[in-house]
Amino acid sequence: MRDSPPETPREPVSETRHGETITDPYRWLEADDDRVAAWTETQNDYADAVLDTDTREQLRPRFEAVARVTDYGPVTVAGGRYFRTIEAPDEDHAVLYVQSSLDAEPRRLVDPTEFEADTASMNWHVVGPDGDRVAYGYDEGGEEQYDIRVIDVETGDRIETVPDVGRVNPGGFAWTTDGFYSVHTGGAADGSQLDKALYHHEHGDDPAADTLLTSAFSEREWPTVTTTDDDTAFVTVNRGWSTAEVFRLAPDREDPLVPLFVGHDADFTLTVGEETLYVRTDLDADYGRVLAVPLDEAQTGERLDPASFADAVPETDGVLQGVNAVGEALAAVHLHDASGDLTLWRDGQRIDQVPTPELCSVPAEALDADDDGIELFYVVEEFEQPPQVSRYDRDSETTATVAQADVALGVETTVSRRFYESADGTEVPAFLIHRAGLDPEGDAPTVLYGYGGFRIAQTPSFQRFLEPFLDAGGVYVVAALRGGSEYGESWHRAGTRERKQNVFDDLYGVAEGLVADGYTDTGRLAAWGGSNGGLLTGAALTQRPDLWAAILCEVPLLDMLRFHEFLLGESWTVEYGSPEDAEAFEYLRDYSPYHNVTERAYPATMFTTAAGDTRVHPAHARKMTARVQSLTTGEAPIVLRTEADTGHGVGKPTDRVVREQVDRWTWLCDRLGVDL
Repeated sequence: MRDSPPETPREPVSETRHGETITDPYRWLEADDDRVAAWTETQNDYADAVLDTDTREQLRPRFEAVARVTDYGPVTVAGGRYFRTIEAPDEDHAVLYVQSSLDAEPRRLVDPTEFEADTASMNWHVVGPDGDRVAYGYDEGGEEQYDIRVIDVETGDRIETVPDVGRVNPGGFAWTTDGFYSVHTGGAADGSQLDKALYHHEHGDDPAADTLLTSAFSEREWPTVTTTDDDTAFVTVNRGWSTAEVFRLAPDREDPLVPLFVGHDADFTLTVGEETLYVRTDLDADYGRVLAVPLDEAQTGERLDPASFADAVPETDGVLQGVNAVGEALAAVHLHDASGDLTLWRDGQRIDQVPTPELCSVPAEALDADDDGIELFYVVEEFEQPPQVSRYDRDSETTATVAQADVALGVETTVSRRFYESADGTEVPAFLIHRAGLDPEGDAPTVLYGYGGFRIAQTPSFQRFLEPFLDAGGVYVVAALRGGSEYGESWHRAGTRERKQNVFDDLYGVAEGLVADGYTDTGRLAAWGGSNGGLLTGAALTQRPDLWAAILCEVPLLDMLRFHEFLLGESWTVEYGSPEDAEAFEYLRDYSPYHNVTERAYPATMFTTAAGDTRVHPAHARKMTARVQSLTTGEAPIVLRTEADTGHGVGKPTDRVVREQVDRWTWLCDRLGVDL
């Protein structure tokens, strides 16, 4: 092991953008060649040397113990059958099971531990409407480049495979009576995964003969598809994370996308009910509402006026996160100051409130109901205990826990929600978790986590690996920064494009508030974020290095003048703006972490990336590591950890999850002086 970072050769490349000359000394690290691989190996050696401490050895068995328990996924009901994933303590992946009732013995349907490749995983599945088929995404190496596999539920046999569909996900898949629609993309390796096309596959046909319906989607558009029981299909074309348009699919037409809801600066998401197309939108409702569109009107192919339809769920004082049909009613998840609740609605009126804890999350994507709309299944997440898979009986108005992992934090905790002031006076909510009875005296080791983008809300969730840190007197903080959806689309847009600095300022406001409230000081405070949150922590490193004792910057975007040239980057220009645009270039240049590294002392920073990441290119973390290592004047370590045979974060086996968590918390605990 090496005790110092490797010397990284500078090979400057200069180019002129909008009249400004930009010099990149480490452009050669954008390549994926043998030279870069050798450099990466030496960086991993250095990271290992820094992380090889007693803390690592203390954490490993404790993390193994909480990881090796039985975990349960949400329940899906179809055709009188119950589907869910279960991961046993001795398994590295969740297995898909089917049951004839909740009390019946589960039967294995898809077992990723038996896949032909050791690195393969099942990252999503979609149950057929009659419960007789299941489709799932087969992926190797966490690269999110899928084959679609279909199994017969009765026999458990795989009956179809559509290979090499690319970055398909459940939103881009919909069953028909004779097959299914799916959205295909190009491959990550050839840089074409932003190319998208909608296909129909008929059961039993050669996938090579699948019908191409349309490929008329730009690099910045992502289509999703929804079908009804009579095979009417609707396509929602998402343009970024704020706007979408809805079309009826007419497969026999030359242009098969018939406009339904178009020309509005708003988001639209579809849910199919028995006789109604439910349209969730923030049009004229910043916090969201649901329109009730009779299916026969939606099927005509005529352009529809949103103002002509009644609200199935009107706008409330909570932000609508999602809905699902429950018989003749709708289940709706709302957020109130970043905490969720679950209600039932019919004809625009709230008819029931499902009991939930005061501070919790209710993931909208985990809602499902039986065919009669009597049983509603949902998941409740809290900071203090593992997710509860729950069942609400509408007849008896009672709730019951269906399944919950037998794991606990092992320390009595206190959870609170506080509000901190950002630079412009905006109040930013943050959740604080620490050991019960802890009386911080201004120097508690504190980890502040943030994301702030893409309408992704930061809400309560169980963090099973927190126990050693909390038990040692640590404070864990999750901040709900602008850019998310915690307070509607205006909250999201306030953290996008030329307003992105608001997100960074929100983080600093929370950090300074924690210090002012006597929880911690800057010598014991760490910032943590990944992906878009890696951009956040990269900015925190370069803009406010004085605030932090440590940074954990995972799978990050950091070169904001070239991000659009790699992998999915072009699609994110809707959120960030494009460096090709002169006005956007100015504000991107102002905060781009890679271009704002100067000669000074930086806090201890660990960058992480993955060789198989097909979303954010590893070049961001590589180049930033080299630049900070070369310019820091301090003694704090700057390290890069690169994972092989994995991607941006999905489909990781349990052993890899444990290893990565051990590295994360070893880094944070050692840098913050936590005595385990």
